[in-house]
Amino acid sequence: MKKAAVALLIAVALCALLAPAIAPYDYSRQFRESPNAPAGRQFLMGTDDLGRDRFSRLIYATRFSILLAPAAAAVSILVALLASAISVFRARWAEQGLSGLTTLSMSLPWIFLFIMLRAMLPLNTRPAVSILVTFGLMGIAGWAWPARIFTASIRQMADSGWLLQARASGVSPRRIALVHAWPHLRAVAGAQFRALLPAYILSEASLGLLGLGVAEPLPSWGNLLAELQHPDRVTDNPWILAPLGLLMAVMICLEAMA
Repeated sequence: MKKAAVALLIAVALCALLAPAIAPYDYSRQFRESPNAPAGRQFLMGTDDLGRDRFSRLIYATRFSILLAPAAAAVSILVALLASAISVFRARWAEQGLSGLTTLSMSLPWIFLFIMLRAMLPLNTRPAVSILVTFGLMGIAGWAWPARIFTASIRQMADSGWLLQARASGVSPRRIALVHAWPHLRAVAGAQFRALLPAYILSEASLGLLGLGVAEPLPSWGNLLAELQHPDRVTDNPWILAPLGLLMAVMICLEAMA
């Protein structure tokens, strides 16, 4: 089961990376003479309201959603790791301050902050900016829980005999961090990364349904799923469900690998 999940995820990632070579059309190209066309030889999954090829947009949406979610997760891990290390080795008050900050961060209603931020952005905001805002904010918002895990691990490490001996021997902090500490934290970081990845993919999909995610004309799983708000269209073209099916398949594979 795990090997099949890994194989499917690799296939999806390759399709996302090779989107320009695989997609028959550009994601923004409009066939205005063929809006809402059914699936056929020219359009494998039909077209949307604007005559854009659904198959091409699904491939490009996979590229944006499945490749940028790991980037956001990496940002969360990096911020959490740096904040935890600085707080533990600075002073006890810094560690207590970080604990309070993580509690505050986890209690904030981030969805409302997303709504406020998107309301502040001008209507002519470039789609590329919407991508950076969406995944950048997710990366910043998700640092708190990993920071608690890292703080506990680094505190345990800081009180260990081997680290005290290394510091007493004059080993530089950089060498301690990279050569001695990081191998102990690598497994914790990997576990937190795997936990954040599906959460961020689902978060982007949820934001897209609310119109707060990646902006048109760029496709993402979120704004493609927004079309499901019109269930009557599914009867005419069941391929509208393809983004949902792909999202569920990826989530199942990520769960199988956990």
